[in-house]
Amino acid sequence: MKYVALIRGINVGGKHIIRMTDLKACFEEQGLKDVATYIQSGNVVFSARAKPAEIARRLEAALHATFDCQTKVVLRSQVEMAAIVARAPRGFGKESTRYRYDVIFLNAPLTAAAAIAKVPMKEGVDQAHAGAGVLYFSRLISKATQSKLGRVVSLPIYKEMTIRNWRTTTTLLQMMG
Repeated sequence: MKYVALIRGINVGGKHIIRMTDLKACFEEQGLKDVATYIQSGNVVFSARAKPAEIARRLEAALHATFDCQTKVVLRSQVEMAAIVARAPRGFGKESTRYRYDVIFLNAPLTAAAAIAKVPMKEGVDQAHAGAGVLYFSRLISKATQSKLGRVVSLPIYKEMTIRNWRTTTTLLQMMG
């Protein structure tokens, strides 16, 4: 089974700096196969036979032991990633000169219904749509400084989410083959 691990908070703002070659080696030491990283923000595609909850638990422990980085790993299977991309709201990702598009991946037990009620939005700038285990978030580029997406980091629920832009999301699905 193919998976992508979305690791929260590494190589962002100078914190938890982890080289991708070291991250790849850490995953391989956990017995994961076909390991490939994508960009410097904690995206790892791999194959495994274990159950997703077990994989996430093992990876979180390995990241802590290897890099002294206590963080959450949001795991999605190839089937789940394909559904996330296929079920995006109509037109999502299509006007990249007008909007910035992000996918907010949620870690259970946080649900899309609970998250969308708490994620701050600026009317006329931000839009969010609930999906299966994700929020699809877009904001007008011309008013990006007014967007309230940046405020989500101060919310308690932020610990149970990680954000990837639409291009990264679709590229990760392609990498999963």
